[in-house]
Amino acid sequence: MGSTGTADRPLIGVSTYLETARWGVWELEAALLPAGYPRLVQAAGGVAAMLPPDDPAYAAGAVARLDGVVIAGGPDVDPARYGAERDPRCGPEARARDSWELALIEAALASGTPVLGICRGMQLLNVALGGTLVQHIDGHVEAVGVFGRHAVKPVPGSLCADLLDTESSSVPTYHHQAVGRLGTGLVASAFAEDGTVEAVELPGPGWALGVQWHPEMGTDLRAMKALVQASTPTPP
Repeated sequence: MGSTGTADRPLIGVSTYLETARWGVWELEAALLPAGYPRLVQAAGGVAAMLPPDDPAYAAGAVARLDGVVIAGGPDVDPARYGAERDPRCGPEARARDSWELALIEAALASGTPVLGICRGMQLLNVALGGTLVQHIDGHVEAVGVFGRHAVKPVPGSLCADLLDTESSSVPTYHHQAVGRLGTGLVASAFAEDGTVEAVELPGPGWALGVQWHPEMGTDLRAMKALVQASTPTPP
């Protein structure tokens, strides 16, 4: 992990959208990140840096300058990434994000840099390790553009159970896809009441966690604080 001169606050890179956006008199292509992400990083004790889509060849160099990585939520992962035919209910492709974020995940895992995947980010963590996704499920979207809430139950003895420290937590949720077959080495560490995988983690050296919910849409700092703590540089 890189020490970045951030006054003892770890530098946490957060991946972004790349979309057309409007502000003031402008309507331009923009690197977008809902403000909840940097606010969550800041509240948890880190400094947030945006990581817009880039050439995957630069991912390892970018990660080397960071103390931790967050792969943010966003569009559906291209089913070709996990060898599946596209379901008609699967959303539009985001190939630049897929390539960049998969490269960020691979670089973080290879270097031991802590990584937290949120919603799409959790799904990409699974795909990066050879897993698959279910392209559509019902019951985890309250309404279009509206975050709902539901309970998740962590698996006893898991990292997720340690950081939630409760038998059940109510979390903000908005997703219509889910983890299918788990990637190599990953274990499911939380479930919804309907059996949907709500968290995955990679046991062993390093720190890698994915959560299907959206902590940036609430006030629960536990997952982000765990990432920030794992990312805090050790004094020389």
